[in-house]
Amino acid sequence: MASSAAHPVFPSRYGTSAMGKLPDRSAFGASSQQRGDQQRAERERERLEKERQEREEQNQLSEEQREEIKEAFMLFDLDKDQKIDYHELKVAMKALGFDLPKAEILSILQTHGSLSEPTNPNVPHHPRLLLPFAQFQSVMAQRILARDPRDEILRAFDLFDEGGKGKINLNDLRRVARELGEGLEEEELAAMIEEFDLDGDGAINREEFLLICHQ
Repeated sequence: MASSAAHPVFPSRYGTSAMGKLPDRSAFGASSQQRGDQQRAERERERLEKERQEREEQNQLSEEQREEIKEAFMLFDLDKDQKIDYHELKVAMKALGFDLPKAEILSILQTHGSLSEPTNPNVPHHPRLLLPFAQFQSVMAQRILARDPRDEILRAFDLFDEGGKGKINLNDLRRVARELGEGLEEEELAAMIEEFDLDGDGAINREEFLLICHQ
């Protein structure tokens, strides 16, 4: 007759096994809690580091650049909710000198934006990706700081050069002076052209304009 004792290799159906007690469930709970705490601490460190980098970027911008970013956002935030959608972001960035393709604009929204929330329960809601002002500031600061200073100067040249002639002539200077409210005499404007017109063609080209700005 077979013995009723459990086989020494296999655990008994009841009671303790030959391999010892089952692991304490509280050990699993403690380990899971520790992992959760570590993950939360890591996310908090990443958030603080990101905020530090954004502050440094903002500090590297001039007051004029910070004001330009703010003005572009406020101008194209048509519903004044401190968030801009795809079309508003595209024209705001273009106003700051960044004419980006659709794929790049969408990538910025997907990386830094968030989905819109319903405002009226009685109206069907179609979620859109929106970019808040703080994220717009950060994105634009990174791009402005990475931009070649030469590009900045040539962008200013294009504002003077009406019609894209590749040169700034007396008429261009006269127009800009009028728009800025500068009461300069005709002789003064002509003297400015003459002083920096190195090739003697009666106008300022791009290279001459770069030399002016680097003096």
